Amino acid sequence: MISRSKITVRYAETDKMGIAHHANYPIWYEVARTDLIKKIGMTYTEMENMGVGVPLVELQCRYMGAAYYEDELTVEAKVSKVTPVKLEFEYEIYKNGNEKPINTGRTLHALVNKDLRPVNVKKNYPDLYQKLEAALEEPTKE
Repeated sequence: MISRSKITVRYAETDKMGIAHHANYPIWYEVARTDLIKKIGMTYTEMENMGVGVPLVELQCRYMGAAYYEDELTVEAKVSKVTPVKLEFEYEIYKNGNEKPINTGRTLHALVNKDLRPVNVKKNYPDLYQKLEAALEEPTKE
């Protein structure tokens, strides 16, 4: 399953040269990841109310091109790996409908309880685990 989120680069996200600052890309990943979680059939708030947190533990971000003020971006997000205690997402950012991404990334998240201790989601929240695992196997729908 892939989520596609639209972003328009805002003036406040650019530097003096009008180029989107590198620190914005992980924020755009979060937009797409949140949209993907909704597409899977839940929200982060629902997960937290169940007692499951999803803190970031690792971030990779690769820049192959630049985004400029008012560029229209498409941020693609997908679940790339699910284990009972970890969740991994991959991202690609495309500019103005181009075929090649200007950025790729990956985030790794722990699955934790309210005390920030790892929780075995497969054992303790089997319905949630099943939804996450299904996102891996489901082909792109568009």
